Amino acid sequence: MQARTIADEETLDFEKSGVDTDTLTVAGSYVPKPEPPLPALQDGGKEAWTVVLGAALALFASAGMVNTYGAFQDYYEATLLPSSSSASISLIGSLQIFFLYFIGTLTGRVFDAYGTKYPIPLGSIITVFSLMMVSLCEKDQAYQVFLSHGVLFGFGIALLFNPAVAVLGHWFRKRRALAIGLTTGGSASGGVVLPILLEKLIPVVGFGWAVRIVAFVLLACLVVSCVTIRTRLPLSGQVSFRTAIDFGGFKDPRYTLASIGAFLLFYGFFIPYFYIQIYANFRGVPSHIAKYLLAIMNATNVPSRIFPGYIADKTGPLKVFVPAAAICSVLLLGLWLPSRNTASIVAFAALYGLFSGAFVSLLPTYIASISPREKLGARLGSVYMVVAVASLVGTPTGGALLKKTDEEHFRNLIVFCGVLSIAGTVMMALAGVVGSSRLCGLWGRRRAQDCGDSADLQAKV
Repeated sequence: MQARTIADEETLDFEKSGVDTDTLTVAGSYVPKPEPPLPALQDGGKEAWTVVLGAALALFASAGMVNTYGAFQDYYEATLLPSSSSASISLIGSLQIFFLYFIGTLTGRVFDAYGTKYPIPLGSIITVFSLMMVSLCEKDQAYQVFLSHGVLFGFGIALLFNPAVAVLGHWFRKRRALAIGLTTGGSASGGVVLPILLEKLIPVVGFGWAVRIVAFVLLACLVVSCVTIRTRLPLSGQVSFRTAIDFGGFKDPRYTLASIGAFLLFYGFFIPYFYIQIYANFRGVPSHIAKYLLAIMNATNVPSRIFPGYIADKTGPLKVFVPAAAICSVLLLGLWLPSRNTASIVAFAALYGLFSGAFVSLLPTYIASISPREKLGARLGSVYMVVAVASLVGTPTGGALLKKTDEEHFRNLIVFCGVLSIAGTVMMALAGVVGSSRLCGLWGRRRAQDCGDSADLQAKV
């Protein structure tokens, strides 16, 4: 009888905030929910850790492939789509990110209703099928790559990502951070393994078969995911998108400033990931090093997805977010811009990967800390709509600045990225200033609601 009571309480929590609000990111970050711990319940066991394995493999195949696009960008520009501009090619990768954020907000509601029964298998089929179509794309037929690798693949991974991570909330409470940390390691691992696999296979078997082999690897991972990922709590059985977003959050100046800051930061966030390998080739970095730069970025990204969240739990999200964003700004303008040799370019790739991961993990953490519990899912949905638009237009804008691969155009690209990072950092810092207990009452009529529900929350912001 007691077990039923606990399950009922859990179900109410999920209905109020939306299970997808635990995790809404490109790279698999943890978003702690501002709620009191539930009574002791089974928090692990063979079945639960099997779900973690399946979720990690699903993220390996979805977010891991998004983090691999820099390798595709380099090949598309040089070989498959030489007649297409850098901006149009980067738009293909941006579409993947856009779908991951935009449709991901809606797939969370599908998960609330039906669990992983439909999204995971359907997303697996679409993801693998889209890569098979990519392998058949013909030279200078940009529309084929756009439809297969941009639209179809983006839709497939959007169906995979959110449900795969949200299901962890059905199995873990006290150890949820550990479970999600292990799961998000799958996305980072994919960003390390898949670019290397692709680079090794293309010279040996050609691009078509290289992509097919990657697709078969993802198929094996996703078959395991379909078998092992399952829900535990009762499901609503009804889909409702009315509460997916909530624009009322923009009445809170902290939320508004954070949204503006997120737009600016994510506008330029993926530019280094898309263009670092092209820049390395331009600077004459040996090919056996240049082709691993993206893998280095993703490898150093692993700790920055996990440890900043742990520190932020103790100090407050903005006290970690703002310094990390400031360091990224310094790296862009102080290290990437003047870099001319292999050592400096490798150092930038490693350090940018290390600090930029905090963007992904701490933005939703901060939004969670300033949002009413019953509106958390919708507030996150709204801010991710903003992030989706920024991600969609960011790298194509960078590609438009890089009309030619020369000194002047690369300088314009890097300066543009650095200025966006500085502006976004300032906005996030202002959100912290406005959120101080002394100033918060000047901005809203409902101070208790808009400025936080507790003194502890104010202290953290």
